[in-house]
Amino acid sequence: MPLNIPILLTWLRVAMIPLVVGVYYLPETWLPMHTKNVTAAAFFVIAAATDWLDGFLARRWNQTSSFGAFLDPVADKLMVTAALLSLLALGRVADLIALVIIGREITISALREWMAQIGASKSVAVNFLGKLKTTVQMIAIPLLLFNDSLFGIDASLLGGWMIYLAAVLTLWSMFYYMKLAWPQIRERSNVTGGAGAQK
Repeated sequence: MPLNIPILLTWLRVAMIPLVVGVYYLPETWLPMHTKNVTAAAFFVIAAATDWLDGFLARRWNQTSSFGAFLDPVADKLMVTAALLSLLALGRVADLIALVIIGREITISALREWMAQIGASKSVAVNFLGKLKTTVQMIAIPLLLFNDSLFGIDASLLGGWMIYLAAVLTLWSMFYYMKLAWPQIRERSNVTGGAGAQK
């Protein structure tokens, strides 16, 4: 396993996931809810910043690796899923929204794995739509964690609207990737069906 600063930053992002979730399990006598919200939101923002920084440094220092390419999206998905489950438990995000976002990540991860196995991974490479979806998520989630007024803006209300937008973009990007992969899916299904018929 290669070990360099970009990968260490990715591991740091993974290590911060329990901090975002765990802060809400501390007794109220230790941390009042407002402090928990601020702390969780700060941890998430720091973790999200490492997502940009590790990719930037990996490209700038020519330290990209296959392991880093594997670990980076895994860290992102774990971070988003953990935060959404916390928000779900706190009643700040709807069940359906969390299901759509998490379900899409599982579906597209499985699709990319299958496409890689047949040598067609470039067909479902991350594009602008996927990056936009991720950006909206990374803004919405800390706003919902913060759950207070920020510079005169209701962070909870803004975060609520943005997480709905993220869900729409999530479905849109999922259907887009499925459309790109459909020719391969149809071709492989025909091959499999033909083989089955011969048996």
